[in-house]
Amino acid sequence: MRLAFAVFGILASGAVHAAPVLDSGYGDGMVLQRDAPVVVSGSAEAGRTVSGSLDGTEAEATADGTGRFELTFPARTASEQPIVLTVRDGTGSVRLDDILVGDVYLCGGQSNMELPVSRALDTYNQLRLAPDAGIRLLTVPKATAAVPRPTFASPVSWTPATQESVEPFSAACFYMAKQLRADRAGVPVGLVNSNWGGSAARAWYAPEAVEALHGSKAIAQLQLYQNDPLAAAQAFVPQWYDWWRSQDGGREPWKNSATLDWQPIPQFSFWNDWKGTRLDTRPQANVWLRQTFSLTAGQAAAQGALSIGAIDDLDLTWVNGNPVGYTFGWGVERTYRVPAQYLREGENEVLIAANNMWDTGGFFAGPDRLFFTPASGDPVPLGADWEYARSDVDGVPPRAPWDANAGLGVMHNAMIAPLGNMRLAAVAWYQGEADVGQPDYDRKLAALFAGWRRQFGQQARMLVVQLADYGQRRSDPAPSGWAQLRQDQIDGVNADADAAMVTAIDIGEPTDIHPANKNDLGKRLAMAAQETPLPMPGKATRDGDRIVVRFVGVEGDLRAYGGPVPLGVELCAADRSACRWADARIDGQTLVIRSGSPETDAVVRHAWADAPIVNLFDARDLPVPGFELIVE
Repeated sequence: MRLAFAVFGILASGAVHAAPVLDSGYGDGMVLQRDAPVVVSGSAEAGRTVSGSLDGTEAEATADGTGRFELTFPARTASEQPIVLTVRDGTGSVRLDDILVGDVYLCGGQSNMELPVSRALDTYNQLRLAPDAGIRLLTVPKATAAVPRPTFASPVSWTPATQESVEPFSAACFYMAKQLRADRAGVPVGLVNSNWGGSAARAWYAPEAVEALHGSKAIAQLQLYQNDPLAAAQAFVPQWYDWWRSQDGGREPWKNSATLDWQPIPQFSFWNDWKGTRLDTRPQANVWLRQTFSLTAGQAAAQGALSIGAIDDLDLTWVNGNPVGYTFGWGVERTYRVPAQYLREGENEVLIAANNMWDTGGFFAGPDRLFFTPASGDPVPLGADWEYARSDVDGVPPRAPWDANAGLGVMHNAMIAPLGNMRLAAVAWYQGEADVGQPDYDRKLAALFAGWRRQFGQQARMLVVQLADYGQRRSDPAPSGWAQLRQDQIDGVNADADAAMVTAIDIGEPTDIHPANKNDLGKRLAMAAQETPLPMPGKATRDGDRIVVRFVGVEGDLRAYGGPVPLGVELCAADRSACRWADARIDGQTLVIRSGSPETDAVVRHAWADAPIVNLFDARDLPVPGFELIVE
């Protein structure tokens, strides 16, 4: 942990000779959080006195030993009147103009938070009505980093909401802001859009969470990768070797690739297009790829770099039997350092163990992106005439801590840390699809919440979107990884003193993991942001031969649309080994369920399926989420 933050400070202090440098989240046209001390963070020369002026109010701080500083100004009320911030340290100054004061929200997660307004409902009319100078937008560029970074991967800027700026922006995030503006006249809204499709929750951990949940060894591995990717790959590879040997009867093809059944690749493309190879019908696979290239004695005498383009999704790559790189990322181009001792005059072998988990697999770019670059002279093309060997090993190899989509904190480091310590009203989080089937999502939420509050202030409220309905419809009770994650989301929210859950269980699309109705979702997020109670399960109690389920956050009486009874209510044994549909009826704000013995009817479930059909709503047409309750 100290290692990670030390790197942030060193990097930050390296470019502060001419004037203070504010953290990347601060800029012209931004919104500062109202009703909380205004924190302005950045970097300057270590030990320098840094002073600031915010609309005539002064503050002062001293840059610490790593060059970090924080200026704290008194809390301000909401205002649409632009103000100016000036920060100076004796070597120069920086000025930010057109700053508003209101509520600031970080919108994070994976593709459903990323889904833009252009793909949501009623796009034409919504874009026509989108312009609002009181909504300011900041989009964070996608990047990963092994340790926290001081700046984003590319420059960012705050922009007012216009048709052009709103169209590519997060729909759920924007529609939340639009409703907040309607509900809170005169209160500007700032939106920070930082998300990445397919990302796992752990990719967004702060370093403290990485250390707490995965240990100091993980922090050390990330630091090693930052300093020397080759050394990090070699330190991690034994885990991969153990996994492969356990899956493939002890075989070690990296030691002798001739033990594999090699065939020429049919064409240089995704292996989904290799007709008749079985990869065209079942592309989720582990596949070995092989090529050779020749070097002169001079070329082999010094280290070089191996470029293999992008591999979809995951690769472990060897040169002459020596591991040189391990990378996940379907669009990430790989270039690996190859020490001279791994090279030889004449023929050299490149061996790649590639894994595809979803959709297309294999070569992502053309053969022109694959080459070896010696220390001097022209690159040596690797060509398009590769060989492949399909493996019978199923499953996904171990993922490295620096993994792009599921690495430990790698997205926080590059996409959250550079924002600085600005204060937020709330974080809106729509993620979880990538974590279905994994345990303890509630613990992951607790770790995320702690990291965000540590950076953005304890006043930040946490808003969690419960996963939408997606997947196979079922006519009988069955286990469901999606339902379990939804319950973990409820548990994570209930464990926090200032969090709310917004369900999307009624506005999904069973055949599309990216439902378009972010319009209603945004309105629900706005309700949660304003602490409006939303329907949530309370408790289930036994009363003779019936079970009574009580709820919180319900307005008016419950109602079942499309019929006389609520759908998707189950009763299960305590071990969940046997579940059955239950006879439930509505009684005001409660459900009353006819029950048998306590042994067979120990757990109540509602909408416990990947893609349930729900018809239970309150008087505001807000759905009751999917849940599980132990009968008391």
